[in-house]
Amino acid sequence: MPLPAPSPDFRAVVTGASNGIGEALAVELAARGHNLIITARRAALLDALAARLTEKYGVIVEVRPGDLGDADQRAKLAEELASRQISILCANAGVASLGPVAELDPAAERALVQLNVVAVHDLVLAVMPGMIERRSGGILISGSAAGNSPIPNNTSYSASKAFLNAFSEGLRWELRNTGVYVTLLAPGPVRTGQPDEVDAELVDKMVPDYSWVTAEHCAKDSLDGLQQNKARVVPGFPAKAMNLVSLYAPRRVLIPIMGNFYKKMSGR
Repeated sequence: MPLPAPSPDFRAVVTGASNGIGEALAVELAARGHNLIITARRAALLDALAARLTEKYGVIVEVRPGDLGDADQRAKLAEELASRQISILCANAGVASLGPVAELDPAAERALVQLNVVAVHDLVLAVMPGMIERRSGGILISGSAAGNSPIPNNTSYSASKAFLNAFSEGLRWELRNTGVYVTLLAPGPVRTGQPDEVDAELVDKMVPDYSWVTAEHCAKDSLDGLQQNKARVVPGFPAKAMNLVSLYAPRRVLIPIMGNFYKKMSGR
């Protein structure tokens, strides 16, 4: 059964929609005719995006500003989504951290886990029963190639993405006969804006230009993959190569290499 077609009564949900991949997903869904619920912390950016999408594509865009890392705000949104007809959930919101865990702010590390892991889990649990009942729906989870293997100096982020990778692929198998599609987006490096000059100099030295894909590329590939009920979407050839290496290279070899790479990225 294909994904639900755009309908006046249904909504596609995008978290982390204020910029980057989330914004690109919202634009791509609107271009395909889907009415939306978009959420992120920055209300002004969401309002501007909603106005732009409504004007250009004629879709309804409902704005739900909030911090999904906050349990109360997350519960409020989950309760609403459980009562709505949600056709597609793009669980995209997330943050990263760089450096040794022992040297990072514990509150920020806990917040990362709440947003990257718990929020995704809660929202999937909110929308899944309705999708199963209707025997139609799509769940797109933004994991990462970083979740394929432990990465020192990127430990909490890679661990959070490892959860999402495993959760997505396990859930996909469980829902295989329900009409609900589950696809994992596992990108490599993604250009989501212009970094400042200092960051740009470091990043450009560490990550070759050919390795990057755009957020728009990720959005189109991932929604096409969800429509085709693919298990995992890895946009761009360099990312596909990195994905295979991180999945199959011996960890005793890979972990020190990745740890040193991210140590340099962190500037520590």
